[in-house]
Amino acid sequence: MSHKKLWLILSVLFLLEGTLLPWLVPVAWQSKVQVDPHFVLVIVLFIGLYINRHTALVYGLVFGMLHDFIYHSPMLGPVSFGMGLAGYLAGMLQGRIYSSIVISMVVIGLGNLFYDTAIYGLFRLFRVTHTNLEWVFLHQMLPSMLINLLFALAIYVPIRKLFESLPVKQTEEME
Repeated sequence: MSHKKLWLILSVLFLLEGTLLPWLVPVAWQSKVQVDPHFVLVIVLFIGLYINRHTALVYGLVFGMLHDFIYHSPMLGPVSFGMGLAGYLAGMLQGRIYSSIVISMVVIGLGNLFYDTAIYGLFRLFRVTHTNLEWVFLHQMLPSMLINLLFALAIYVPIRKLFESLPVKQTEEME
């Protein structure tokens, strides 16, 4: 199996994030919290953990730039930067720590918080948003992280089997 299946999975999740998933959030929640599922980010973090940090960086930059162009970014680059850097940082842990489901969920949770914090920091730096960090953390970052962790937990076994079946190149084995 080649990486074509991974591109297909990320493309389908990218389309679902912007089209179907916003309708699935209950209306009662939308007034109190803002839940943004970052399912592509979860897969990019899994790529960093189980394949390679450079591969995660590329996938994060490509799909982050698509997010910047298509969905919600008032400026180009923050989502691409945050997603690529989060995937790269998750990939730096590959081989350094024992890979288990608990460690994977901790890394994915911290990666989601890092991604949301980086985007908030860039938006705050360039004065795109004026909301304070406490409100954003409680009403946007934590609910989004919980939804993303539930998704990551649901797909952990299939995605790990997919990554174990991907061909490994000689250069990646030497890292």
